[in-house]
Amino acid sequence: MTTTRGVRLLATAALLLVALAACSDDDDGPTASASTSPSAPASTASTPPTPSELASRAAEAKLREFYALTDRLRQNPSLSSSKLKSVAISTELTSQQHLLRTERRDGRRQVGDTKLAELKVQTVNLDNSDPKAGLVPNVQIDVCYDVTDADLVDKNGASVVSADRPDSGWIRHTIANYEWDSDPDGAWRVASSQDLEQEPCVVQ
Repeated sequence: MTTTRGVRLLATAALLLVALAACSDDDDGPTASASTSPSAPASTASTPPTPSELASRAAEAKLREFYALTDRLRQNPSLSSSKLKSVAISTELTSQQHLLRTERRDGRRQVGDTKLAELKVQTVNLDNSDPKAGLVPNVQIDVCYDVTDADLVDKNGASVVSADRPDSGWIRHTIANYEWDSDPDGAWRVASSQDLEQEPCVVQ
């Protein structure tokens, strides 16, 4: 009797061990699964552009428009010079109007387009404290231009450009917004330009 009882006790103990082991395995399951589950996807929301970044983009777009328009005006004498007001202001507007007037008077016109090989934003200043005194938001952008395919010809179609004219160079433009309060995006205009004495960029 003692032996049979002992065997039963051992059998019962063995069953308990199996049950405990099974419970232990069940407890470990979810923990292991949680540790290997993929992490939550990172947020896809992008950081909104800063006012300076927006100003740089608008100024760069206006500068490209400026070059495209001045090319067309110099190529086609029938186009009104008043279009310049949509891309230029201040001393740059005066300078471009004078250049266009002189070329048209002398029967000269441009053939081919100016290429913008490189643009570099140098400074962004959003000070609008005194527009009447010229203290308005402005962006300075350096442009490497390429005039390899552009020429200036007389009324007979003969080139009047010097043979030693460099095909590329750098100009620093100041693009200003005199209507910042009412039109911070669309009122940018090229206000001035300055030739830079530096090595031309590599034109592709």
